[in-house]
Amino acid sequence: MTAPATTAPPRRRGRLGVHLFLSAVSLAFLAPLLLAVYASLRPYEETAAHGYFSLPRHLSFAYYRQALTESGMGRYFLNSLLIAVPGVLITLFLASFVAFAVSRLRIRGGLALLMVFTAGNLLPQQVIVTPLYVLFNMVPLPYWMSDSRTMYDSYWAVIAVQIAFQLGFCVFVLANFMRTLPREILEAAIVDGAGVWTQYRRVTLPLCRPALAALGTLQFTWMYNDFLWGLVFLSDGDKLPVTSVLNNLRGQFFTDYNLLAAGSVLVALPTMVVFLLLQRHFLAGLTLGASKG
Repeated sequence: MTAPATTAPPRRRGRLGVHLFLSAVSLAFLAPLLLAVYASLRPYEETAAHGYFSLPRHLSFAYYRQALTESGMGRYFLNSLLIAVPGVLITLFLASFVAFAVSRLRIRGGLALLMVFTAGNLLPQQVIVTPLYVLFNMVPLPYWMSDSRTMYDSYWAVIAVQIAFQLGFCVFVLANFMRTLPREILEAAIVDGAGVWTQYRRVTLPLCRPALAALGTLQFTWMYNDFLWGLVFLSDGDKLPVTSVLNNLRGQFFTDYNLLAAGSVLVALPTMVVFLLLQRHFLAGLTLGASKG
């Protein structure tokens, strides 16, 4: 009588190796953030004398108070929110419309339409900076939408570009997610007399909540952290996003990098808060449907 082969130790060793590898990768990604937090709590004189990796002798939040008071960061936070929040909501609203039409309705040319939206992500952003600059200087805006006469130097210019560039990715993700939903649910709604709008709003969208939360987290992070479009299309310094405020912390002849680290941590806080609030939905959106054959 032969003893059964034991496979538990190799499996345990394999899991341990995977956990060690993932822990090393996580630490590699977190190292810059942790170093920035550590540097922001130390005086520059101590860092200059003993280096960034020495043991701390004095820790304080003085640089955070200085970054908030000297740069006027509160106003710039609001500017970034005025760009990112409408951009995310409009992008998800339009992307869900297109994804529903492509994946759930039998429309002619649906696959070609999906390919067109996806191909838009392949266009380098820098290529169309000049044409967009000329276009936004020509497109008028009503007085109640902006204090500028054209789209240039208004938040709408930045929001429009953000939506245009992020729409294709959102359509691609949502369309693939909607294809994994049971078609019997939609057919049952049609039998009950549900129209297209009811099928979209009351049947499909509630099932896409995890995917929408995951996309919302990613889109807010990308739009909030964007620096290029705000710098190009906003000439008024009071309208610039918060990513540009870090330049106000740089001196003409000397830059306190510990102060700059404190400002960088403050700038990154909203994206970390959004991720922590939506973490459960974000992970569900990434893993849901992974086991479907």
